[in-house]
Amino acid sequence: MRRTRSQRYKQKTRSRKGGFFKGLGVLLLTLIFALLSFTVAAVWIIERGPSEEIRDMFVITVQQTSAAKPLARLFLAEETVAKILEDASGKDDELESDPDLVVIDDTVERNGITVEDVQGPTYSGKMMIVEDPSRVYVGTLPKYDTGSGMTLSQIVEAEGAIGGINGGGFYDKGGLGNGDIPLGIVMSKGEWRNGSKGAYHKLIGIDNDNRLVIGNMTGNEAIKRGVRDAVAWGPALIVNGEAVDVGKGGGLNPRSAIGQRADGAMLLLVIDGRQPSSMGATYLDLIGIMESYGAVNAANLDGGNSSSMVYQGEVITVPSSIFGERPIPTFILVENRE
Repeated sequence: MRRTRSQRYKQKTRSRKGGFFKGLGVLLLTLIFALLSFTVAAVWIIERGPSEEIRDMFVITVQQTSAAKPLARLFLAEETVAKILEDASGKDDELESDPDLVVIDDTVERNGITVEDVQGPTYSGKMMIVEDPSRVYVGTLPKYDTGSGMTLSQIVEAEGAIGGINGGGFYDKGGLGNGDIPLGIVMSKGEWRNGSKGAYHKLIGIDNDNRLVIGNMTGNEAIKRGVRDAVAWGPALIVNGEAVDVGKGGGLNPRSAIGQRADGAMLLLVIDGRQPSSMGATYLDLIGIMESYGAVNAANLDGGNSSSMVYQGEVITVPSSIFGERPIPTFILVENRE
């Protein structure tokens, strides 16, 4: 049967479309293969190249991610990776903050909040200075293990807070965790919310006198010490005015940290990372920043995709995830008293 002009035209159009999509598919596969080949070659050069310092920094950095951990072992033996991580580990297990180093003058009005830019060779971020430490507390999910956590923006709005940053660690199997189950101790406004009271936790908390508490202690010890708000994470960065030995510094990653000056002002820090404008910061970078702001005590909070800062209803840092803010279970919030 002879085809009409219209049928011949449709057949040519289908052929052209098929050829276009086939060519596009081949192009995409070629690009993916080239990208993978480049990545593998780059990892090989880093891990087997002449610079052990760069190799170690790479291993430490990817080990603090959820999804990229296997890259550390692509061309390195497990024993080598373990040795690098052992040499890089800090020594903060026996350290505990002294509350007497913070003296808060209650006769002075201190309602101010200041947000400043922080920058370094490999990073940029924000420092929030909260003059009145009684405004700072741990916010958390109403219930855990419900299928999904909340973003910082969501909890700030729900709590009516003026701002805040992300909090402590949480279960994150394969980097795909829902952010709804915290790790270790959680206390919020005097209420015990998670963790074993008899077990030891790397605690980052605030006591009833509005002083930052850092130390390795049981939940019962924290309660006895008058801790009202707490999360578990670390490492400690500055304890009793002295920089902590954090080993090789933890690699370049997005970071969050909390500190306190001797006059009581709380310091909330978020560093952007994994992006062209800000690769990220090490623990040593965080120590330097906190020291420059006068912190007598400071500790590292959860980082990576969790790192974020909200102020006056806006996300003012740049989350490393392409999906934006990540759902998480705990937060360091600042009360709105305006």
